[in-house]
Amino acid sequence: MKLSYWGILVWMLFFGGLSVKMEGMKRTVRVADRYALRYHPVWALAAVLPLIWMTTVRGEVGDTGSYVMMFEDMPNTLHDIGSYMSSVSKDWGFYFCSALIHSLITQNVKIYFCILAILQGGILALVYRKYSTRYVLSMFLFLASTDYISWMFNGIRQFTAVAITFACMGLLLRRRYIVVILLVLLAAAFHGSALLVLPFLFLAQGKAWNRKTIFFMAVVMLLVVFAGQFTGILDVFLQDTSYKNVVSDWKMLEDDGTNPLRVAVYAMPAVLSVIGIRQIREADDPVINLCTNMSVAATGFYLISMFTSGIFIGRLPVYFSLYSYILLPWEIEHIFSEKSAKLLYVCLIVGYLGFYAYSIRMLTAGN
Repeated sequence: MKLSYWGILVWMLFFGGLSVKMEGMKRTVRVADRYALRYHPVWALAAVLPLIWMTTVRGEVGDTGSYVMMFEDMPNTLHDIGSYMSSVSKDWGFYFCSALIHSLITQNVKIYFCILAILQGGILALVYRKYSTRYVLSMFLFLASTDYISWMFNGIRQFTAVAITFACMGLLLRRRYIVVILLVLLAAAFHGSALLVLPFLFLAQGKAWNRKTIFFMAVVMLLVVFAGQFTGILDVFLQDTSYKNVVSDWKMLEDDGTNPLRVAVYAMPAVLSVIGIRQIREADDPVINLCTNMSVAATGFYLISMFTSGIFIGRLPVYFSLYSYILLPWEIEHIFSEKSAKLLYVCLIVGYLGFYAYSIRMLTAGN
């Protein structure tokens, strides 16, 4: 399995090298308010096939065993779905769709994982293919950050909700707010945490680092300073919800927050956006404005999770951090000189490979 972890990165780097030699992989498409060269959707999806395969055949990683048991216990016929759903207390959308797959399509858990991986990986590929100036690098960053292990192997239910909200990016750029809100509510049926996205649909609109974004970071700083009081308020606020034991659970588990190294890695795009705010403002690209503000949101939640809970609060930034993988390649390309950018690309790849090696070592040691 350890070789597979590295094989998927080797494939992405190989695909990137192949794309340099084959300009026919790209075509001109409309991106927000301008036209740009982008990969053909078929090639973009081809790049994630190894990811989908690896997600399908994975071993006992994280919560995989729990999902296997859940799927095997689901009803075999449509007739029994009603009684099964009556026992579901939250995230009914995920369980209902899983029960439909079990009763109508397959009872093979590997095929079930494959269907979910196609949905999640396909959305990532198509969004990055259209909105990233460097599709392969964006996918590489997603893989090297180990997000695919954390979410496509582990937090499957939540990442399905994340994928649905991420698929709304184009609608968000076109300000189709009613449709976006409806899709976010659909995502919340798969995982209730998706409701967190709703206020940020409006916070992220407008220029990069606008007043709303700055106010959000000011609130984050206050929450970090008064982390003890924040957890007490959060505990009271969650009492009448399905998440009422969250605070007591993370204290019982002695959860000491998200690893500072991981926070630093995820904060990099937001930090660079401060350094390059002039270039971002001059470009006034709707895609980059949105991604900058979403990246700031992700950094804010990661900072809070570092001082509270990595297990629970640390699960929230993923709704926003996916946008950072669009932002980071753009920043390197537009903030720095051509010569500096080439050096930074090398440093970025080497740095992420080092982080990946560290994360895989921690994962395999834990198993």
